[in-house]
Amino acid sequence: PFGHGRYEYFSAMIIAAIVFYAGLTSLWESVKKIIEPEMATYTPISLLILTVAIVVKIQLGRYAKRQGFLAESDALEASGADAMFDALLSLSVLVTAFIYIGTGISLEAYVGAIISIFILKAGIDMMRKTLNDLLGERPDPELVRKIRAIIIEEPEVHGAYDLMLNNYGPDRNYASVHIDLPDTMTVEQADRLTRRLHDRIFLATGVRLMGVTVYSYNTNDPEAIEIRKDVYKIMMKHRDHLLQVHGFYVDRKKKEMRFDIVVKFGTNIPEMIELLEKEVKEAYPDYDILIDPDMDISALGINR
Repeated sequence: PFGHGRYEYFSAMIIAAIVFYAGLTSLWESVKKIIEPEMATYTPISLLILTVAIVVKIQLGRYAKRQGFLAESDALEASGADAMFDALLSLSVLVTAFIYIGTGISLEAYVGAIISIFILKAGIDMMRKTLNDLLGERPDPELVRKIRAIIIEEPEVHGAYDLMLNNYGPDRNYASVHIDLPDTMTVEQADRLTRRLHDRIFLATGVRLMGVTVYSYNTNDPEAIEIRKDVYKIMMKHRDHLLQVHGFYVDRKKKEMRFDIVVKFGTNIPEMIELLEKEVKEAYPDYDILIDPDMDISALGINR
C-alpha cells in the first residue's frame, strides 16, 4: 500500500517528458524551416489522411482524459493531453496547407513554432504537477478544514492540531492528527472516539485516519486552568514567531507543565524554546517545563 501506488505519478511524469520532447522537436523543426524554407507539397490523399488522423486523435484524447478523470489517473489524463496536442499540431498543418494551396503563402513553420511553445509550456506544467505528487506537497486547505471540522464536531474534542496528510497514489490518502481530550476520559472512551472519527472522515473524504495522538487538558482544576491562561499570555508576546500553543497540561502535584508550540518557518527553534522556558520559569519557578516544537505542516489548528 505504500510506495507502489505512486507509480501512477511516475508514469505520468514519463508522459509529461514525452510531451515536452514533442514540443521541443517540433519547435526545432519549425525554426529550421523558417531559416531554410522548403517547397511544400500537399496531395489530396495526404490531406485526407491528416484530416482523419486529427479526428481520431481528438476522440482518443477526449476519451483518455475522461477515463483518467473518472479513474483519478494522472497517467491517463497526461496521455489524453498528449493526443490532444498531437491533434493540434496536425490541425495547424492542415490549416496552413489550405492557406498555401489557396494563396501560395507558406505559414506552416511559423504556426508550428507558436504551437510548439504552448506544448512546451503544457509539458512543463504537467511535470510540475507530477513532481509535486511524487515529492509531496502541502495538503489542500479545503480538505484540511473539512477533516478538522469533522473532528471538532465531537463534543469531547477540545482542539485538533498538527494534521498531516500523506498521499501514496490515487485514493491512497492517510492522515494523522493530534487532539485535546479531557483528562477524565478513559482509554475505552478514547478508543470509541478515535474509531468513530476514522469512519466519519473516511466516508466524508476518502482519507484514512491512521494515527491519533492524544493530549489531555485540565478540566476539574481551576488553578491549572488559570495557569494555562497566564502561560498563553506569555506566548502571545511572541506572535511574530509563534502561530499556536496547544496540548497544554499542568500537573500541580508533580509541579510539571507541558505544551506544544507551532512556529513559523525560518524561526530559530532552539533559541525560541530557550527564551520561552526562561519567561515561563520566571512566572512559575517551581515547575519543570517541557516545550515541544511543531512546524506549520498544514494550517493552524482549531480550538473550541
